Amino acid sequence: MNTFTRVLGFAAALVAGGALAACSSAASDQSGSSASSTGSGDDRPTIAVSARTTDSDFYSLWLSGVKSEAEKLNVDLKIYDANGDDSQQILDLQSATAIQPDAILVDHGLEGVTPAAVDALDAGIPVVSFDSVIDDDRVTTVSQSDHDLAKLTADQLVSDTGGSAKVVYVYVAGFEPLDLRNETWEDVKTANPGLQQVAQIGVVNESTVVQVAEQAKAALQENPDVTAIFAPYDDFAKGATQAVQELGLQSSVKIYGADISDADIAVLTEDSSPWVATATTDPSNVGAVALRTAYLKAEGQETDSSVLVPPALVTGQELRDKGITTVAQLVTAFPSLRTDEISPVTQ
Repeated sequence: MNTFTRVLGFAAALVAGGALAACSSAASDQSGSSASSTGSGDDRPTIAVSARTTDSDFYSLWLSGVKSEAEKLNVDLKIYDANGDDSQQILDLQSATAIQPDAILVDHGLEGVTPAAVDALDAGIPVVSFDSVIDDDRVTTVSQSDHDLAKLTADQLVSDTGGSAKVVYVYVAGFEPLDLRNETWEDVKTANPGLQQVAQIGVVNESTVVQVAEQAKAALQENPDVTAIFAPYDDFAKGATQAVQELGLQSSVKIYGADISDADIAVLTEDSSPWVATATTDPSNVGAVALRTAYLKAEGQETDSSVLVPPALVTGQELRDKGITTVAQLVTAFPSLRTDEISPVTQ
């Protein structure tokens, strides 16, 4: 994803760009990761959050939703930030397990975190994952509906092109949200044989936008008849947008993305922006859903084993027409992005 990252890059699953407000008290744990706490209290449930990264707009908004919901529910929140280091996230999960919280919430953990998550589960600690690859049926999963995200924006591409276009596709395998979105893209191509994917590009690292821009420029120069770029992660879409603008192809090449942030809205609402549509959830709302789900598990309550947050399609034209410049305004204009009914908590 991020949204990657949600990307989402998605190592941002998503990965780059955004900063978090510091928590009220912070310390370095023995593993070297930054661990922070929102406070403590004998009667408060403790929930540990193991974040793969917080260095992106999506993750910043997601974590703000987690923290806001934790405050509402009077949760003692312990946050571990691995800063994009997969090995560090494994150590963070071990550190989180050692403090014996009432639940652990894992954000964008890759496959390697499974043994550490299993250790937590074996110790009787419920584990909730957001967009993570953890191979254990005891884990409760929370995710955006990535199939729906991809379907909404791919269907818009099909509608705009009449189902006939040469397309550059931006994708990196190995990140669950992107892999799920890829499954939908493969289905869309099968159903629309007039769509011809002429190139696949993509990278997920701390420079996702810049490197995707360079890759997209090369792909567009090699394939001058391309009219669409399918980039289902916002940093991919921003990189593709930069490439199209630098080549002066705004009138002929349109970009179809996924996820959203304030920075993304600024790009989508630019005059003649080639990024014309994105499918998204509200990252803060998704963070709140994830925290509520972890809270219910911490309290020993039953939840669905898989919690999906539905997305909405947003076009640049709608954003301009409604004068929307922030995600907060977007949620007001698209109330379906608020899903307080998912994993509800009764106090």
